[in-house]
Amino acid sequence: MKNISKKTIAPVGRRQFLKSSGGAALFIGVSGLLPNLISCTDAKGMQGQFAKHDVTAWVRITEDGQITIYNPAAEMGQGSMTALPVIFAEEMDADWSNVNVEFSPQESDIYGSPGWQPGTKLMFTVGSRTTNSYYTVMRKAGAQARYVLLHSAATHWKVPIEELTTGSSTIIHEKSGQKISYGDLVAYLTMPETLPDFNDGGLKDPKDFKLIGSQIPRTEIPQKVDGSAQFAIDLRLPDMVYGVLERGALHGAKPTLNNESDILAMDGVLKVVPFDYAIGIVASTLEAALAAKKVLDITWSDAQASGFNSQEIYDVYAQMASAPKKGNTVNEVGDVSQAFRTAAKTYEADFKNDYVYHAQMEPLNAVVQVAADGQSAEVWVGSQQGPDTKLGIPDLLGIPHEAVNVHLQYLGGGFGRRSMNDFVLECGRLAQQMAPKPVKLLWTREDDVRYGAYRPLTLQRLKVSADAQGNLSGFSHCVVGDGGNLVAGGTRNDHYAIPNQWVEWREASHGVRLKHWRSVGHGPNKFAIEAMMDEVAQDQNIDPVALRKKLMADSPRALATLEKVAEISEWEAPLPEGRAKGVAFVEHGSLGTGVCEISVDRNTGKINVHHFWIALDAGVVVQPDNVKAQMEGGIIMGISSVLKEQITLVDGQVQQSNYDNYPLLRMQEVPDSIETVIIPTAEHPEGVGETATPMVAGAIANAFLKLTGKRLRHLPFTPDRVLAVLNS
Repeated sequence: MKNISKKTIAPVGRRQFLKSSGGAALFIGVSGLLPNLISCTDAKGMQGQFAKHDVTAWVRITEDGQITIYNPAAEMGQGSMTALPVIFAEEMDADWSNVNVEFSPQESDIYGSPGWQPGTKLMFTVGSRTTNSYYTVMRKAGAQARYVLLHSAATHWKVPIEELTTGSSTIIHEKSGQKISYGDLVAYLTMPETLPDFNDGGLKDPKDFKLIGSQIPRTEIPQKVDGSAQFAIDLRLPDMVYGVLERGALHGAKPTLNNESDILAMDGVLKVVPFDYAIGIVASTLEAALAAKKVLDITWSDAQASGFNSQEIYDVYAQMASAPKKGNTVNEVGDVSQAFRTAAKTYEADFKNDYVYHAQMEPLNAVVQVAADGQSAEVWVGSQQGPDTKLGIPDLLGIPHEAVNVHLQYLGGGFGRRSMNDFVLECGRLAQQMAPKPVKLLWTREDDVRYGAYRPLTLQRLKVSADAQGNLSGFSHCVVGDGGNLVAGGTRNDHYAIPNQWVEWREASHGVRLKHWRSVGHGPNKFAIEAMMDEVAQDQNIDPVALRKKLMADSPRALATLEKVAEISEWEAPLPEGRAKGVAFVEHGSLGTGVCEISVDRNTGKINVHHFWIALDAGVVVQPDNVKAQMEGGIIMGISSVLKEQITLVDGQVQQSNYDNYPLLRMQEVPDSIETVIIPTAEHPEGVGETATPMVAGAIANAFLKLTGKRLRHLPFTPDRVLAVLNS
């Protein structure tokens, strides 16, 4: 761990920064994307600016030409620390070699992007929405920064602004031959009376992009390679103490501690803090806290999950799917009932998926320091942020929103788990008890596996009808499980021309903690949909790609991904004996079709994925190399979850505890090759982080069907399940 003094990690105050930086600094993109020019030599004016805008915003330019761009999104390995500043720098015409990137303050009114509700702004790195939601925001802010610089140069040279151009951090006046760098222009910065909003044009034509779409190394990688990158788990503050919680394996059970006096008598233990669902311990060292945790004597109550057996619930779910009463309507197109009444043939199958754990690399942790008077707090955390950018700490402490300062750190993996704030609030409560000492809370891997928040378990009943010509006329999809959109997302078939569609969700709750897991409902649902497509194709003796081409006739962008992946995978080429290919299409923001090549060890039941090909339409691609890396990571994570990962409960107790009984894909098990082809378009960027993962299950199941003639319908495809299917 890094020893970092409080002075080092505390943010530099706005006034302190301006006094120390010298000259003038330009801050662009405050609330409403309005710029402010702040001169360090004008103390009175500086105070006035801070009274008007209490947080600086998107960019800082100093006299030596250095440009600092603020990144508003979490960086958890997906590349936002580079992608968003690249978009800004593109419109600003900034020299990328002089650009530095820092996390922005966690203030959604200033740094948020358009939310899911009209008029809202969010700082929420989830749902593959970061580049998609910030693309226009960052382009406009960058263009406004460029306009301020152009205005300042025009005023300084006394020439019309229309005669000026920019290039690589330089203002150019061709008529007079004058040039001035952005850094040299700092001394002459002036604000225009009005500022274009660029809603009706004025942004670059994509054909003129120099940074967007080029190969730019990610800004944070050097720090991650040399070990200087700072994660919350690295922090050590003066007088810091350590907190741990014992939560138990039965979600929602209430604890009664039987040996509190013995625990408090242990070396280093400072306090025992009861929670409704856990017992917290604060100690002077992490070792002391963990030692005390091991000897806690706790009596646990029953909970809703008591008696629940996850592997036995599918029969109940099947009965629920058969019940005449409909569930909650998710999507309805045409008249499915009529389609089934007039069908020449119908198909029906149930698909199942077990709970899955997030398995992020960095264990959950946070550092919180509450002031001695309890009226302010500092938080250091790797978070995917959320609707409340202060992560619930103001409500917990009963203090104003502005009294909490969140220092966002790098995340060692998120996948949706770090969009929950439970671990931050736990740390906040311990810190409240220990004020003003800072408290670092750590979850052990066992804590996180046993008391995780999982991708839900579901059963999905699919029914498909075909007319006399073999055309698919109806598609019914019933999802049974807990979690609303966690299980019902990804069920739409907007890119398949099926005239009658019905999707419903039937709720079943067992008191198990649930959360968004990479691609959310798309993983199980696209598996069921794509596997069902191949079952229909097999019965009709139609090539699976040919069937999808027919269904995608009205969706040219989706069709283009299918045709491209068929080309690069040489779909129709013969394969060595014992191998087969499978295909699956996914829409999750971006459009993608994947093909995998597999073999099966018929003695052990082990499936091996040898190659994976992907064709992707993600609109404008800001970082091509990083998009390919995202697709590769998504495929590998998908293979791991599809072939290995499952959380099971017996009598409500989570049976897994660590990676010895929750296996992940090993290096030697990854495909020999993963090839991604990006289809170039000028459409608005779409997310890519969750497109690859949900195509894996369908592609593997479909390759298995082609290879063996047998159907895999229960995730994960563990060797014992594969053997059972092979021997059926």
